[in-house]
Amino acid sequence: MLSMFGGPVNGNSPHLRKSGSRPVFGDLGEITTEEALLHSPGSNEMKGVRIPLASTVMMPSPTFLWRFKVLLFILWGLCCCKIGWDSVMRMSADLRDLFLYEAFLYYNPLLLVTLMVWLWGINLWVFSQANVNYTKIFDLDQNSLTHREIWKCATWMTIVVPTSMTAYLYLYSDGEVALAASQPVLLYIAVVMLLIFPFDIFYLSSRYYLLRTLWRIVLPLQAITFSDFFLADILTSMSKVLSDLERSVCRMVHRQVATIAWFEADSVCGSHSIAIPVVLVLPYFFRLFQCLRQYKDTGEKSSLLNALKYSTAVPVIFLSALKYHVFPDKWTNIYRPLWLVSSVVNSTYSFYWDVTRDWDMSCFTRIFKFGKPHICSYLLHERKWVYCWVIGSNLILRCTWTYKLSAHLRHNYLTVFAITALEIFRRFQWVFFRVENEWNKMSAKTHIQLSESDNAGEDAKLLDSGNHSV
Repeated sequence: MLSMFGGPVNGNSPHLRKSGSRPVFGDLGEITTEEALLHSPGSNEMKGVRIPLASTVMMPSPTFLWRFKVLLFILWGLCCCKIGWDSVMRMSADLRDLFLYEAFLYYNPLLLVTLMVWLWGINLWVFSQANVNYTKIFDLDQNSLTHREIWKCATWMTIVVPTSMTAYLYLYSDGEVALAASQPVLLYIAVVMLLIFPFDIFYLSSRYYLLRTLWRIVLPLQAITFSDFFLADILTSMSKVLSDLERSVCRMVHRQVATIAWFEADSVCGSHSIAIPVVLVLPYFFRLFQCLRQYKDTGEKSSLLNALKYSTAVPVIFLSALKYHVFPDKWTNIYRPLWLVSSVVNSTYSFYWDVTRDWDMSCFTRIFKFGKPHICSYLLHERKWVYCWVIGSNLILRCTWTYKLSAHLRHNYLTVFAITALEIFRRFQWVFFRVENEWNKMSAKTHIQLSESDNAGEDAKLLDSGNHSV
């Protein structure tokens, strides 16, 4: 029993011997292995049954199982790539690019969401390694998902989404257009059903927390919490994902899946649709309304300055969309210069706010000194290149994210996918320092409250001592 709790293990322990071996001498005298098993808990159900204890040694180790799963995962990925490539090569050259663009549009949003889930799991892992109480920061309950559970969800997403995409390519190239069109439709329906499933499976509390937070973002009718701000900021980085989701659902509703009818200019779901810039700007409007609500509740003028930052994204998006609705010479001479100016303003303002407000000015000071303890300092202490990299890459990726909103990149799906993935990576970096800054504020507030309570306690003791007669 001591070996189960970390105590010394007796070399003559009956649990380490095979049945039929020599007797073992214990404190109560001679005890055989069979008698020890009969007197163990649960022996009533196991009388007369001899368990080969040596069989437990044959169980594979967790490391072996993990490597085996990784091997199966790699083989599955290679099979999907092979089947998808052969399916694309069977198509005619004139149809191939158009179909790849359509297929990519359906699965691009879910692939990017999967990437975000993987990176979020890394965020939580780093917080757990640094002993950061992120559940307190986001006001989560004790049943919140850990980084391992997040990665488990991301693994299933990584398996399901490319498998559906491979089936879509294979069926279309094989002439089964109706079956091919059903693949993305069934996948989207499954995702929606999984999110709203009302039964206590598939992490019900976490799904409910996500949906409730999204509802508060769309309708900020109550006080804004940190998790509301945080998720809304992430949605601004995924505005292109939301736009592609709208276009995909639009085609599914109008039965344009596995067709090229939507390439026509007058198509409801085409590139000229006004819904594209509207959906792109929605996350920024949500964040703008949150800032205005925060100003109403707190009266902090910084909330208005933050709202101004999100408002600078509006002209960038709508001026870019004008390329499809004005004459080319008018776009070149008037609207494109305005778009460039608004892009510079938005990128510069956003970068300034990231470093000075979301991360605090200490991000600059930490390049030269590390006297103040921070969350990431435990893992990155005195590594100045990390902070130089984060600040420099944040500036570059802010500019590329604004450039992505250019109208002429709308059909360059590989370029847009790469830029959107880089923006998600920038947000992944941003999370570390944003949570760090919030944790510092909470720690400082807790320290002040404790100091005030200690001072109040000392004053009360002094008042009580004055009432005693000596």
